[in-house]
This record gives sequence, structure tokens and C-alpha cells, in this order.
Amino acid sequence: MAPVSEPASTSAYTVAELHAMPDDGRRRELIDGMLFVSPAPGWPHQEMALTLYTVLRAACPPELHVLAAPFAVTTSTVDEVQPDVIVCRYADLTRANLPVAPLLAVEVASSSTRLHDRNTKKAHYERLGVASYWLLDPEGAAALEVLELDGSGRYVTVAEAVGDEVVEVTRPFAVALSPARLLDGLRRS
Repeated sequence: MAPVSEPASTSAYTVAELHAMPDDGRRRELIDGMLFVSPAPGWPHQEMALTLYTVLRAACPPELHVLAAPFAVTTSTVDEVQPDVIVCRYADLTRANLPVAPLLAVEVASSSTRLHDRNTKKAHYERLGVASYWLLDPEGAAALEVLELDGSGRYVTVAEAVGDEVVEVTRPFAVALSPARLLDGLRRS
């Protein structure tokens, strides 16, 4: 599997340069002008992300919206990421992207993105002021970690679940989740 980062130069990339790159099925993101490229996700990743999307969409209040990747969160000329799932205010959306921090960003780990999601993306979302950041992992027993910004603007873990354990979250709205249940479609194979 390709590495998550393929820096091609020492100068910062811009969002305009990112959009000019070829569409080859890889996810390209910019954080502080650094290019990160990851391969297309596998079935466990997609199963978990899209099942979560469906659960969140069903529980979402009317003033908010749930979107799944690929959809750009473009907050500067050198920052564009595509979280696996986001929740945002309708009022903040444009037809092309979300130009402000979402209320929730969710990343589903894969072997090529696990460290990037836990470190680089976590720090980026923290700096942006994304109130809630969820890390999902489809491997092993399946896991969910719910992080929220504290009063100092730093992420703290407020809930965790493994396998069939259920987590009840209240931000950005109330919903109960079980990491293993997000993989039910995979279990039927």
C-alpha cells in the first residue's frame, strides 16, 4: 500500500495546485501546504464510514447536515482536508466545499492512515477548532474514540467503545453508537 504522505517538494502547495492534480482515485489533502496522499480505502473502512454516515443522517437535526468523503473542508489557500464523515451547519456550506471548521470530523483508520489520523489530522482539527473529532478503527474488535475540545482548545477523550460496547454522545447531537454494529454489512460476507 502506498504511504500516506508523498511530499514532492519543500515548498508549500496551494489548494489551486491541489485541484490541478490528476484524479487517480487517491485522496489528496493539504495541511499547512504539505501534500498528503492516501490510497483508495478498502471495504472495512468504507463499510464503517458509510454506515456511520447513515446513522448520523437519521439522527441529524434539520439545521445541521451530514456529508461523507469525498467532500472538501477548505479553510485556507494551503489547507484542504476530506474527513471521512463531517457534520456541519447548513448555513456554513457552499456548493463546492465547507470553508469553516465542521462541528464534527470523523476519520476511519486504515493501515496507511492510522498514524496520520491520530497525529497530523488530530492536530489540524484541533487548530481549526473542530469541536468533536471521532477516530474509528475497523480492525480487530473495532473501536471508537470520541474526542472533544476542552476549555483550553485541546482535545480530550470523552468516550471510548470497543466491539459491541455502546457510546452515547451528545455533540453535535445525541446518538448512540457501537463500533462493531458499524461493520454489520461486513459480517454478512
